[in-house]
Amino acid sequence: MRQSPANRILLLIKTEGPQLAAAVAARLGISSEAVRQQLTKMAQDGLVEAVSEAGAGRGRPRQLWSLTPAGNQTFPDGHAELTATLLTTLVTQLGKAALDAVICAREAETLRRYRQEVDAQDVQSRVLQLAAVRTREGYMADSWHEADGSLLLVENHCPICAAASVCAGFCRSELDTFRTVLGAKVEREEHILLGARRCAYRITPL
Repeated sequence: MRQSPANRILLLIKTEGPQLAAAVAARLGISSEAVRQQLTKMAQDGLVEAVSEAGAGRGRPRQLWSLTPAGNQTFPDGHAELTATLLTTLVTQLGKAALDAVICAREAETLRRYRQEVDAQDVQSRVLQLAAVRTREGYMADSWHEADGSLLLVENHCPICAAASVCAGFCRSELDTFRTVLGAKVEREEHILLGARRCAYRITPL
């Protein structure tokens, strides 16, 4: 099914960060006027907001469009409210040890699945395989080589954000899983839960 212009704009900003209206028009192949109309309507609906940024020289400030919290919520959230409620109830009724057991069981199952699909000989290929797996799971993942020789794995969305906000153990578990599956040094440099627009991991071969 073909996406509407509004959904295409939301996806572009979600995956690539704040955008100029002209850049959106160029990327999506639609007129600048049509993009401005869409952005204005989306701003009225509370999905996007414009932030002025000083441009080069003495020109007028540029307007960069970014997603609001409501705009981010248009993407899959893995039944956020239910998940958060269940985890809170679990800790209240059974204690933190029960939640730790759930996280450990999830980590073991995730590791088993990832090892079946992330099996390339070199780290770079394993990162590409992991990005593909994570994208299928809803994380909108991508990866590329950095100039310093390290690799960057970026996840533009977190479908388990509600669970992670209730218990940071989910984020710790995922980081440990990445290190094990990739057989590499993995450092989280950007974190959605800390206010970043994405999670980013720097990966260095051991």
